[in-house]
Amino acid sequence: MSKSLGAALDQATMSKLHMKFWLLAGLGIMLDGFDFFIIGVANPLIAEDFGTNAWQKGLVSAAAIVGAIFGAAFLGPLGDKLGRRRIFKYDLWMFVVFSIGCMFAPDLWSLVVFRLLLGVAIGLDYPIAASYLAEVLPQRNRGKWLVSAFSLQAVGMLMGAVVGVVILEMLPEVSSWRWMLGFGVLPAIVIILLRRGVPESPRWLAQNGQEEEAIRIVEELTPFPVVITDKDRARSEQSSEGIQALFQPQLFKPDMVRRTVFTSVPWFLMDIATYGVGIFTPTLIAAMTFSGANTTFIADDIASTKSTAVLDIFLVLGFVMAIVTVERFGRIKIQLVGFAFMAIGLVILGFASGLPGGGNNNLVLVFIGFAIFNFFMNAGPNSTTYALPAEIFPSDIRAAGHGFAAGSAKLGAAIGVFFFPVLLVSIGQAALLYGLAAVCVVAWIVTSVLRIEPAGKSLDEISGRKISGLRMRPTPP
Repeated sequence: MSKSLGAALDQATMSKLHMKFWLLAGLGIMLDGFDFFIIGVANPLIAEDFGTNAWQKGLVSAAAIVGAIFGAAFLGPLGDKLGRRRIFKYDLWMFVVFSIGCMFAPDLWSLVVFRLLLGVAIGLDYPIAASYLAEVLPQRNRGKWLVSAFSLQAVGMLMGAVVGVVILEMLPEVSSWRWMLGFGVLPAIVIILLRRGVPESPRWLAQNGQEEEAIRIVEELTPFPVVITDKDRARSEQSSEGIQALFQPQLFKPDMVRRTVFTSVPWFLMDIATYGVGIFTPTLIAAMTFSGANTTFIADDIASTKSTAVLDIFLVLGFVMAIVTVERFGRIKIQLVGFAFMAIGLVILGFASGLPGGGNNNLVLVFIGFAIFNFFMNAGPNSTTYALPAEIFPSDIRAAGHGFAAGSAKLGAAIGVFFFPVLLVSIGQAALLYGLAAVCVVAWIVTSVLRIEPAGKSLDEISGRKISGLRMRPTPP
């Protein structure tokens, strides 16, 4: 018995081919994790090499994130217009070129420019990968596999930890930051070569007149004979054409605005804390545990990097927890629990840093605070905020919706990263960490008020409904 293209994809069982597409789409997130970690290790070395002040240090840290805002929010919609696969071909080549530029940057300002352009490539991969995965994964356990794809970020972070420690041990010099930033070229080229065999999203093909190819791809993924129905071909009335699509007015029309706010604001708030704390974790640990010690600058950077790598194990454990619980408890519950415990972890860190002697005499509290923050961040909102926009927007504006949410997140990240070193100097560790805890509380409130739970629903069912109050109701004829 034949099935419609959408039903066949939703009702398929996870196959080896699904796994292949999942891995190749998700590997780009690994590079984001690598860059996220490695710039934190490189930052003290860059500051020492170029003699940067707090504002310049924040600018170097935020440059790639600002680029990611443009890549995700403004170029992401190109995936809806040109197709997911076509963008896959170009974004990682940009990563390669500009990573090399970072490696050979002659001064601070050229490094900022190359980091900015590198961020465009990172940001562009977010909505394309998420849209592609949501459209090819079966309905059952779709959330689990989306979260699993994003968990590759932790793999990248661990790779960054290993690379940072090995390079510092082998080349204990200030200039070793160049090798750290250039190392990302190697995994990027491998991913480029592997991605050559990824087909286009069949849902996108069906909506853009390429029905034979769409049927061929779906019949490779499912055991069902497939037909293209009018529903598979349909494009929502929200779609925008031409250059207007890049500014995404469709996301702010009455029956889309709640989805847009719900997916973008909590992610924005979360990344203020996530990137501010995450990128400067080596700096915080060095200040809280090694300040006053009779050690060299390089020795402190190596020690704090190793400590950060140990704490990053909790990032991996958090992702494992999210994968296990996301379908059982739903996206919203684990997002709420995650924000609550992120705030608790930050309060513990603020308390420890505010005690007499700072973190030097409170190593246990420092460890507990970072462990709670890292674990519950990935067990909750860092996983769900990536999955939610890929699930709740219609197919023909899915990359636009996810791109806007990811771009909003990167804006939050840029704010956190740019102002973190400035506020660290001006108001101190304790006040800054308490302020970030308050940001997490606000994110909890927004999630609770605007909640939209896609667990257990097909993509067609989710995108074909209007949202009213706290429930989803069928669109009236």
